[in-house]
Amino acid sequence: MYDVLIIGSGAAGLTLALSLPHTCKIAVLSKDVLTEGSTVYAQGGISAVLDATDSVASHIEDTLNAGAGLCDEAAVRFTVENGASSIKWLLEAGVPFTREENDTNRLHLTREGGHSHRRVAHAADASGAAIEHTLVGQVRQCNNITLLEHHIAVDLITSRKLGHRSNRCIGAYVLNRKVKRIQTLQARFTVLATGGASKVYLYTSNPDGASGDGIAMAWRAGCRVANMEFMQFHPTCLYHPHAKSSLITEAVRGEGGRLLLPDGSRFMPRFDPRAELAPRDIVARAIDHEMKRLGLDCVYLDISHKPRDFILSHFPNVYATCEKFGYDMSKEPVPVVPAAHYTCGGVMVDHNGQTDVDALYCIGEASYTGLHGANRLASNSLLECLVYGKSAAQNIMQRLQEPALDLPIPNWDESRVTDSDERVVITHNWDEIRRFMWDYVGIVRTTKRLQRARNRIELLLHEIDEYYANFRVTSDLIELRNLALVAWLIIRSAINRPESRGLHYTLDFPKTNAKLEGIPTILDPMTTYHAH
Repeated sequence: MYDVLIIGSGAAGLTLALSLPHTCKIAVLSKDVLTEGSTVYAQGGISAVLDATDSVASHIEDTLNAGAGLCDEAAVRFTVENGASSIKWLLEAGVPFTREENDTNRLHLTREGGHSHRRVAHAADASGAAIEHTLVGQVRQCNNITLLEHHIAVDLITSRKLGHRSNRCIGAYVLNRKVKRIQTLQARFTVLATGGASKVYLYTSNPDGASGDGIAMAWRAGCRVANMEFMQFHPTCLYHPHAKSSLITEAVRGEGGRLLLPDGSRFMPRFDPRAELAPRDIVARAIDHEMKRLGLDCVYLDISHKPRDFILSHFPNVYATCEKFGYDMSKEPVPVVPAAHYTCGGVMVDHNGQTDVDALYCIGEASYTGLHGANRLASNSLLECLVYGKSAAQNIMQRLQEPALDLPIPNWDESRVTDSDERVVITHNWDEIRRFMWDYVGIVRTTKRLQRARNRIELLLHEIDEYYANFRVTSDLIELRNLALVAWLIIRSAINRPESRGLHYTLDFPKTNAKLEGIPTILDPMTTYHAH
């Protein structure tokens, strides 16, 4: 038995693992290699109040403004107030943040859309990679941490599922992808740090593993979820048939990049006085509007008016990616389109990351803390991972003396299933979900489109459940099952919000409804009808 089972190996999960005492017996699960998650692809950085001209009040105000009346102010304050100490912890861990050229004692801070100050600490334009590789290096040196790469969680084990009156999480069933066998991992405390669900959309900046596993498992275990209709679309993904998941960081616009139509004219000033520095939802919707209005495949992002040396020093990785696909961003505009990027909703938790199920925690993108509201402010996400990773660790430490719930756990039963000879069912359903989510539940929605999507997903959930019951579990089937459930949660949440706010924009209710100010969309598995 482990003291703590951490499902996910990004910034949130690793921060938690490193913040627990060395006497703790910990397992960290990763679907693939440890570094293959959303954290490593994060370009921008971490927002925190690090400059004398900035203030906690200003960072809170910017976050609340971006969140469009749906942030939990206490969660925002808690997160922002812990920002500077989070950066200090990363610096002590050895993260190579970019420094000022003329004063290496000071961090170089950049500014991104929605921020009123320069407050984003970064490691060039590959901040996530720098953080992930540093934390992985530290975790590998800890003898108390078992790293289980190529393992994917199938489902959580709870006392209620075993017939107990209480609902406490006591571990998880896990598929070892190398040997294709399901293991039972028992733990006193289980933490979901599984990332978001943007793979539910056809075009996404996220890696393949972002299939909403933690959110789906938590729902099945009895946890409420909130604000799943608020899926953030990054305005600028490189538009090229082979440029999979290639983001062009927000910081390019923060440093003066302009969005252009094919004729070279700017369009953002027509949509918002902040132009290219408006929050992401406004920029993504403006791009979507112009593409539909003019029948365009893409728009263009131009920073070629800046000196070449400036571009190479600030955006070396973005420059290299663009060059690989035939674009020189120091000489020409590059083609961009919006893509699903961040899940603002998730599993409901308190300031300790504790869910509705006892001994089950959820941190990072899979969680709903109340920080992001109706739209995430740029570079607040890695900050949330660190702050809640730390607070969950502190809460678990306080509970380590509690007696474990000693229940016999049955092994996974595969006696009545067979290997499937119809893998096409999985690939077809996966593709169908991602296409209709993009078409019907994307940047701009209507009630009719949402109802179509709901009807289709409920049919697919029945299909997938039947398949799951009859065939041996594979990682593709696990992800499809989770993806379908999360798609259903997104659709139900979107139908339940008859207004446009932040990332949720519907043509049938184009205005914000003042009566819904401060009210998150909450779905409860105990009371919400669902198709399976």
